[in-house]
Amino acid sequence: MPALRCVVFDLDDTLYLERDYVRSGMAAAGSWARRELGVEGLGEQAWAAFEEGVRGRIFDVALARCQVEPTPAVVEGLVTCYRNHVPDIELLGDARGCLDRLRGRALAVITDGPVASQRAKATALGVNGWAAVAVFTGELGDGLSKPHRRAFELVEEATGHHGGACAYLADNPAKDFIAPRALGWVTARVRRPGGLHHGVPTGDDVDVELADLATVPSCLEQP
Repeated sequence: MPALRCVVFDLDDTLYLERDYVRSGMAAAGSWARRELGVEGLGEQAWAAFEEGVRGRIFDVALARCQVEPTPAVVEGLVTCYRNHVPDIELLGDARGCLDRLRGRALAVITDGPVASQRAKATALGVNGWAAVAVFTGELGDGLSKPHRRAFELVEEATGHHGGACAYLADNPAKDFIAPRALGWVTARVRRPGGLHHGVPTGDDVDVELADLATVPSCLEQP
């Protein structure tokens, strides 16, 4: 295996805990509801629903608990606020230390999700200050998000590193590692306690599983 020259990170539950973004977004939605609807406590109700495992209908549930009809217009307003808010998130300590220890290599980001949300997260995490390239798959077109390989090919083109000289560190076994494995990259799953996919088994397309990023430079170091 060649020496690793390019280390590429996912964002959510890799560099920070996604639940922190959710909490931040629910608080922003609560402020919107207070301002636009005169409703108190919606942010707290939305967070409680998330903690209970509700997915896809969190704002419907929160509105109902606040005795407000979840009309399409109101739900859309909350979703827009959530996706466009300035997130109160930061790099986890182990992620910050990892980035410091990997100085001298090409660092990059590949992330799925609504572009406005992912760009806001990247800004909050200071991605522009340390990543040579950041690929937001939502900008690539329909069908080109993970597990499609296009984002990974773009990183190879931008950095000049290919195959086993590259590593991808991410959290979701369902989609994150298919493309980089097909391109011959090293794959590392970050299985953080508290991560949204923590309970999902690791697949056979992962070279190494990690609880955090503290040991990444040593465990992926190649002579």
